[in-house]
Amino acid sequence: MKKIIVLLSACIAMNNAVRSQGCVAIKGNGASCMMVHPEESSKAGWQFSTSGRYFKSFRHFSGTEENKQRLIDHSEVINHTTVIDLALTRVLNDRWSFMIDVPIINNGRSSLYEHGLVNGAYIKKERHSTHSFGIGDVRVAAYRWMLDPAKSKKGNIQLGVGIKLATGDYDYKDYWYNVGPNGTKELRTVDQSIQLGDGGTGFTIELNTFYNFKSNFGVYGNFYYLANPREQNGTRTYRETLTPALANEAIMSVPDQYMVRAGFNYSFNHIKGLSLAAGARLEGIPVNDLIGGSGDFRRPGYIWSLEPSVNYAIKNVNLFASVPVALYRNRTQSVTDKENSIKRGVFVRGDAAFADYAINAGISFKF
Repeated sequence: MKKIIVLLSACIAMNNAVRSQGCVAIKGNGASCMMVHPEESSKAGWQFSTSGRYFKSFRHFSGTEENKQRLIDHSEVINHTTVIDLALTRVLNDRWSFMIDVPIINNGRSSLYEHGLVNGAYIKKERHSTHSFGIGDVRVAAYRWMLDPAKSKKGNIQLGVGIKLATGDYDYKDYWYNVGPNGTKELRTVDQSIQLGDGGTGFTIELNTFYNFKSNFGVYGNFYYLANPREQNGTRTYRETLTPALANEAIMSVPDQYMVRAGFNYSFNHIKGLSLAAGARLEGIPVNDLIGGSGDFRRPGYIWSLEPSVNYAIKNVNLFASVPVALYRNRTQSVTDKENSIKRGVFVRGDAAFADYAINAGISFKF
């Protein structure tokens, strides 16, 4: 019985499960669940996994409506993001494990509206790029299988709690072009969507579960939530330079984030170690945080995706890949959008750029 496949299918790409697919700036602090079935490891051991995630965001949404004109007139913002996650897990026994996750992030952002300032007004005729590279926010977590693995062989529930550290640079700077005196370039903070960290110490909770209907067919579910008590990190956005109406968006918020996955997995009896999975995936940033304030600048929103995935396990090595394809994207109204709506007497909601899909792939080793 390929018991290990069940949970591995549930955890595909979990090393970078909560990662933005565009300007909805979900930071890298992956929800790495323990990639070992409880019945497969009853003794202490280590597991190392490395995984990568790539996407290109360029489709602008305000609410659920896409602004297709941005593509026609080439005014869209384009983000390229590549993330490498390094996760080390210590398995204590068939119930307990501890994990540390370190993301390495490389971002590039191309836009018109952030460059080309003439006589105090952005003429939006010059496309330039800004970049960021470095370590993101490191996360440590502890996991426990809640049911006795010896008695609960067909299904189990794993609970995880952790802390997310503010190790990623949340005031990363690069050169903006033609924004300084006499049209010179100026070193400024890059956009929130390509900052390496969010600037807050957060707390995470996870729930991972599976159930086998047969030895090679079952269901999985994953839930992850990051609570960031800090309201804002003091980093300037420069949005107030675009228009005085954005004065209350001058400082970056430190938002919560979440991810939910659920689906089916199937392992092949005639191809040892191979399994496929497919399910739904929801990830996003809420309008209001669970703890602390929710003001200043954030782009809240969420993405519903269909996520097919493949797994191949051989001895102590596991290969995994998934491609979540966006089906539904919604850039919701932020707290500052609501404040501006009251001030101006009209409905205000910003936009955000989303990707069509993301590519996740990785490998893990048990030793």
